[in-house]
Amino acid sequence: MSGSPDRTDPDDHHVARQLATEAGTLLIQLRDQLTASGATPADLKAEGDRRANTWIMERLAELRPDDPVLSEEERERPDTIAKRLASSRAWIVDPLDGTREFSETPRTDWAVHVALCIDGEPVVGAVALPALGVTLSTAEPPPLPTPAAGGAPRVVVSRSRPPAQAVRIADELGGTLVPMGSAGAKAMAVVRGEADLYPHSGGQYEWDSCAPVAVALAAGLWCSRLDGSPLRYNNADPYLPDLLICRPEYAADAIRAARNGHG
Repeated sequence: MSGSPDRTDPDDHHVARQLATEAGTLLIQLRDQLTASGATPADLKAEGDRRANTWIMERLAELRPDDPVLSEEERERPDTIAKRLASSRAWIVDPLDGTREFSETPRTDWAVHVALCIDGEPVVGAVALPALGVTLSTAEPPPLPTPAAGGAPRVVVSRSRPPAQAVRIADELGGTLVPMGSAGAKAMAVVRGEADLYPHSGGQYEWDSCAPVAVALAAGLWCSRLDGSPLRYNNADPYLPDLLICRPEYAADAIRAARNGHG
């Protein structure tokens, strides 16, 4: 696309971290204000999504005006889809990942995702965990976490409906299930060494995983589809059926278990 470089600007990493962190601060303040005023969970969800999306979109328009943006909260038109697909650079954002958890004060397992993919690859990313005061990003990639000493591998899953494939992987690896909220919180649990695998099936969208995958890859973790194939972003249809983020030593066994589940 005219005006957009075809490679990563080193400052992109800092832009992603800044936007995720500042949007997270906005959301913490908003949640405190709305909770104090007696707002309902539905109000918290709607206002959180709206305010964070508006802020991130406005800031990206200032800082990267030539780059297209795919956001969960923005309805795409045919012309904006065409512009995004024609660009080697595309920002992919989830302004509030885990609206349910955000609305359940004082839960901490929700996130803000800001990512930039280059030619379909998630090379820049930041995931803010605002209620924990933490942002993990490719600006300063976190080190590969030290494996837990002994014990069963910890498989992080949805706290409401653990995917069947995740349960199968946990069973075949002799693992234990760790229920948690948003996709970003689950992925960052692996990055932070609080879990060992995050397998997901049943469908997500690109904004659910692009920033977490960028951070996880920078940390030295394994990231792929459940069948081991590469994750590709900035597609015409942003639906992404499945995902695996894990410590490298578990990847082959997890992929084998997932393939057996399809057999």
